[in-house]
Parts: sequence; structure tokens; C-alpha cells
Amino acid sequence: MKRIVKLALGLAVGLAIIVVSGAQALHAQGGAEDIRVTLGKSVVIDYPEDVNRISTSNPEVVDYVPVSTREILLHAKGLGAATLVIWAKSGQRNFYNINVEQNLEPARKLIRDAFPKEDIQVASAKDTISITGTVSSQLVVDRLVAYITPMAKSVVNNLRVKAGPIEKQVMLRVKFAELNRNYSNQFAVNLTSLGALNTVGSVGTGQFGSIKANSIGGENSFSITDALNVFAFRPDLNLAAFVKLLQQQGMLQILAEPNLITSNGKEASFLVGGEFPVPVLQGGANSGAVTIQFREYGIRLTFNPTLTENGTLKMYVKPEVSTIDLANAVSVSGFVIPALATRRVESTIELGPGQSFIIGGLVDDRTNEVFAKMPGLANIPLLGQLFKSRNENRQKTELIVLVTPEFVEPLNAADQKLMPSLPGGFLNPMMLPNGMPQSSNTGSGAKIIKGDPAQIQKDAMKRTAPVK
Repeated sequence: MKRIVKLALGLAVGLAIIVVSGAQALHAQGGAEDIRVTLGKSVVIDYPEDVNRISTSNPEVVDYVPVSTREILLHAKGLGAATLVIWAKSGQRNFYNINVEQNLEPARKLIRDAFPKEDIQVASAKDTISITGTVSSQLVVDRLVAYITPMAKSVVNNLRVKAGPIEKQVMLRVKFAELNRNYSNQFAVNLTSLGALNTVGSVGTGQFGSIKANSIGGENSFSITDALNVFAFRPDLNLAAFVKLLQQQGMLQILAEPNLITSNGKEASFLVGGEFPVPVLQGGANSGAVTIQFREYGIRLTFNPTLTENGTLKMYVKPEVSTIDLANAVSVSGFVIPALATRRVESTIELGPGQSFIIGGLVDDRTNEVFAKMPGLANIPLLGQLFKSRNENRQKTELIVLVTPEFVEPLNAADQKLMPSLPGGFLNPMMLPNGMPQSSNTGSGAKIIKGDPAQIQKDAMKRTAPVK
């Protein structure tokens, strides 16, 4: 019995010693210290006792050099985490959790210099850099990511963009003003003899249409290709005269005012016109086949405004006015393909709201004069004018393109909506024999209303009008 009691006491004492030792070990491991080291740098640990042994879990991340019995030099060799264990000669041991991070100071300095007004934080985890914070625009996010990307293998973007104010709407007013004037003056005289003085022939400079003899002898006949303006014939004298004396004046005036609205930084386009078909000859396997493509024409406007920090608008503008020009059309395989008369301006300008710029202008003055005469005969006083011809053409074109940007606000729900003034009303509502459509006075068995149709329509409109 005594031996059993002694054995039980011995087991109890042994278990107590084991529990205490385990508690000390857990306490030593639980009290591990955290150390953060920048990649490529070194730190020194001053240990309070003489060191007996040192161990690191990852020598590629952290390496150590014992400088003395109580000083340990740590080198950060790679990104990551490692555990360093130090045993003292007294049996005490300590744990150190060491994290090796990237050197983020250059990145932080770059962010402070480039974005001084932004709230941006930078952190790293191994070979990844994380950026967090709130910035003012998406442009800042794009630039910041471009700056940080070369510094790490991967970048985690956790930035948020502030909800900015409502973007201003920009309306561009464009005015195309073109004035095209032309003037022509023509003068010529052709004299033809059908047998006067036993002479058959004609006299002219040949500048305009002349007279062609069909047969001479017996009955003399001529064909007239151009009767000019004045034709006179004396049968008793067998003498005919053709006179071309013509003046022409023409004017073409174009005024187009397209307006277009868009937001800051957004491109907008506008086209009023149509499309005309153009036959296109195919090649390759479909050689000889003709397909139809459509080309646009009309009034076109494309622009992209950008609001600058100075409060001005920097705009890319491309206005265009094109019309079908049948005078220069070509005919290919029976197809008549019209030409286009185009006025186009493409420019980038900067100006303030309400200011105007003439981004394009043209003054084209052309004169074409052709003079013909018969030598000798044209020098006879007075009668010499009959042996001269003149064709004079003048054309003058003036073109101005004016642009004016403005900031505009949308109409509120209670504001009056502006509509173009119409010279006449739309089609009146269709009248049925029994009243207005969808009214209570329609359908089978409804009472037929007789009287003035205009008055019947007014009464029907009153019945169908919504109650306010």
C-alpha cells in the first residue's frame, strides 16, 4: 500500500514538471516579436544574454551573422517572411517573426510629388504592391497605375474615384456662310451668204458654233449648229446674220448653322443629308460583278470638347457641307455617278465659352477671257467689230466657317419646350360619320350628328380633350 502511494505521488510530480515546462515553451513561442525589414537592408538584434545557437526558417529571405556573443546582424535578402529562433546559454529561447518588404519610399515620394492633393496609400506584400485611397478622377487612377507598374511584378488597384459634380454640357454653334457669284459676257457675229453677189460662204471667228454647208450648187443649203441669240435672214439678198450677244449673272448663297451638344471629353457627330448609290466593280472570284455602295453627303459636324483647368474649351472640330454636283458627274457602263461639291474644315482650337473663332475662310476670284478676231478685217473701223468675238467668264467665291462653344443647361420639367414655328398645322384628326375616333359618340347605334363639319370637329375635340 505504501509503495502504491509513493508511486502515485511520483507520477503527479512528474506530470506537474512536464506541464510547467510545456507552459514555458508555449509562452516563449507565443511572445514572438515582429520585425519589419526593407529589402536589401540590415538590422542588429541586441540579445540580453550570451547566445548559444541561432536558426532561421528561410535563409533565402533572412540570413544572420553573429557579430558577438550578444549581437546578431540580420540581412534582408528576399521578399517574404521568415522565423528567427535564438537560444541563450541559460536555456532561454526567443522567436522573431521577420517580414521583408519592398522599399516603398521612392513610390511614396513619387506619389506625393505627382499627386499632392490626392489621398493615396501604398502597401506591399511580397512582390505585389497594393494602392488604396480615394482620388478625384479616373485619369489620376490611370496615371498612378502607370507609375507603380514598373516597381512590382503585380499591382493591386483598390482606388476609388470620387463622385464628381455633374459634367457640363457643351453646345457648339457652327455657321457656314458661302457666297458664290459668277458673270459671263459673250459676243460674236457670223455672216452667211446663200448666193448674194453669186457668192456662197460664211464669215466668223469660229469661237462659237458656225454654219456648215450641206450642198452648194443648185439649191444651196446650210445646217445651223448654233443659232446664237439673234438670227436675221434677207431672202431677197440671200444673206443671213447670226449674232451672239449674251450676258449672264448667277449667285449661289449657302448658310448652314448646325448645332450639337455633348459632354466634356465625349465626341459627338451630326449629319443631315442623305446617301447616293455608287456602283463598284468587284474583282477576284466575283470579277465583273457590280455591287452598290452608298456615300453620305449633306451637313456634317463632328467635335470633341475638353474643359481645361483654365476654364477654356479645347476642341477638335470637323464641320463639313457637301452637295451633289451633277455638272461634274461621270458615266460608267450606263451608270451616272454624281460628283460632290465639298466644303470641309478640320482643326483643333482653344477658346472660352461664348467666344467665337473663324476657323476657315476662303476668297476665290477667277477670271477667264478668250478673244478671237480675223486679222486685217477686225482692224476696219466700225465694221471690224463684226469680225471679232469675245467670251468672258468671272467667278468669285467667299466662304467663312465660324464656331462658337457655349455651356448649356437642360430644361426643367416646368419650362416651356421650344418648338420651331410652323407655317401650317398638321393633318386634322380623321372625322368619322359618327364623331371622333375613340370618343363616346362612336360605334354602332351612335347618334349621327348633322351640321357644319368644322363645328362638329370642334365639339368632338372638346369631348375628347383630357381633363386638367
